[in-house]
Amino acid sequence: MSTMTSSRTTSYKPGSAAGRWIRHHLVLILGLLVLVYTFVPIFVVVLMSFNDPASRLIYRFDGFTLHNWLNPCEAEGMCSALRTSVEIGFLATLGSTVLGTLIAFALVRHQFVGRSSMNLLIFLPMASPEIVLGSSLLALFVAAGFGGQLGFWTILIAHVMFCLSFVVVTVRARLAGLDDNLEQAAMDLYATEAQTFRRVTLPLVFPGILGAALLSFSLSFDDFIITNLNAGNTTTFPMYVWGVAQRGVPMQVNVVGTVMFLISIAIVVGAELNRRRQEKALV
Repeated sequence: MSTMTSSRTTSYKPGSAAGRWIRHHLVLILGLLVLVYTFVPIFVVVLMSFNDPASRLIYRFDGFTLHNWLNPCEAEGMCSALRTSVEIGFLATLGSTVLGTLIAFALVRHQFVGRSSMNLLIFLPMASPEIVLGSSLLALFVAAGFGGQLGFWTILIAHVMFCLSFVVVTVRARLAGLDDNLEQAAMDLYATEAQTFRRVTLPLVFPGILGAALLSFSLSFDDFIITNLNAGNTTTFPMYVWGVAQRGVPMQVNVVGTVMFLISIAIVVGAELNRRRQEKALV
């Protein structure tokens, strides 16, 4: 009996339970670590939006203040650059979403000469480095006689060009996973093609179109390399941040970053709540 007890005692390892728990939750632990690593810069931006810096030349938290939030346009030129970026972002999103959705429908629903080549060409702007795409667009504008007129409209055209591929890929993926039987069932119930598209196809594809539009706006608002090459004397928000970074970043820049982050969170949460509400309605 004593021999059996001693063998059981020696086989028990105090750390084995902890080791098993770590092995079973390894994926969860790694996922949490990645999330923390990803969100640390965002937390720093949020924290710095309440910072009262002793000097603009040193980027550190010196004291809490609401002055940055109450006076967001105190930094000279920031609100003007922000307004330019928002205007270009909305217009580029509208243009690229409309054109990209039409191209996606054509690639998925129709057969035509050069369809395979078109599928390949769509990926080229996504695969090309931004410096190559930006310099190519600059060369195009100069060759077309717009070299001395670089500004708002050349930036807009450039943004539509590189956002277009992302819209096509996103909407096409949504269309490829669409069940054709739903549209056929609608037509069997005497719905016209226009009614089927408006009441069946468009609602099913709309999440993909909305996702593509949000992605386009983010890409346009955030772009620096292509914009810098085709901006002329126009200053967007990323270009403003790059310029003032050489003299000290004003804390109002962090306010803009925090607001954009909160808007993104609100969109994601709103979409999730809407999805759950629709699921409950179906049940």
